[in-house]
Amino acid sequence: MKTDYDALLVVSFGGPEGMDDVIPFLENVLRGRNVPRERMLSVAQHYELFGGVSPINQQNRDLIAALEKELEEYGPRLPIYWGNRNWHPLLPDTLRQMAADGIKNALAFVTSGYSSYSSCRQYLQNISDAQAAVGPEAPRVEKLRVFYKHPLFIEANVEQIRVALAQLEDPHLVCTAHSIPESMAVNCDYASQLGQTAALIARELPIEKWRLVYQSRSGSPMQPWLGPDVCEHLRTLRNEDVTDVVVAPIGFVSDHMEVVYDLDVEARRVADEIGMKMVRAQTAGTHPSFVRMIRELVMERVNGEVPVNICAPDCCRIS
Repeated sequence: MKTDYDALLVVSFGGPEGMDDVIPFLENVLRGRNVPRERMLSVAQHYELFGGVSPINQQNRDLIAALEKELEEYGPRLPIYWGNRNWHPLLPDTLRQMAADGIKNALAFVTSGYSSYSSCRQYLQNISDAQAAVGPEAPRVEKLRVFYKHPLFIEANVEQIRVALAQLEDPHLVCTAHSIPESMAVNCDYASQLGQTAALIARELPIEKWRLVYQSRSGSPMQPWLGPDVCEHLRTLRNEDVTDVVVAPIGFVSDHMEVVYDLDVEARRVADEIGMKMVRAQTAGTHPSFVRMIRELVMERVNGEVPVNICAPDCCRIS
């Protein structure tokens, strides 16, 4: 199979893999942001519950292993590299290794299916900054498109959610995504894309009792963020005599700390307090449909079926 591309780069957020990593990792995440150190230290306590290990890095390793098998069997046979925004392997180091290996023209799969500043535009800037750090030998890197309504992404989520729904008698479905400031949301399609994804999933299940809500808000209480918050919504449902819920983090492609802490710890604590049965659905992760989807995104570009850049020059501004 002939192609001008000679590698696939998986680009992700990154996460600590031990207690010694936690503070340096959080300092990377918060660099340039006016966040009090006390707030950073309180977030560090979330990681302490898990020995300082975020699940995201191992999930990326598992995804890359599954994707290597997919490309080996069905092509194109591209080497896969991995670089993170905030923790090792960091993007500049990965691009430096790619340059040393003779890679000239790579496609990038970013582990976020939606359009916003932090989930799309910032990754493009991260790649550009890494290329500048490496210098003229850095490979060209083209990001694959967002995939929020790709049929195989919907299929992977539907199958994961169906497993969770089967564990309850008459559940409501609560789809969650990471909240962002409303000032950021007005400059991108993040909220509308999430709404489309949730509606497609609900239609395929099918289920009528569902709602899209948000989680993991981290900003000033004075700044409006997308809502409602998942914990607030669980209380609302319980006041309406709902006792069974499935929480599905459709805004994430794999388990982040925001999933395992904000849902598996905080939301579950609320559910237990109010007498609600809650089952958390698995993320797309390494579901075979999700892995196939990534290959299809690669093939779109290899075959020239989609434009190289489908984003407007001023899309997804930070404010």
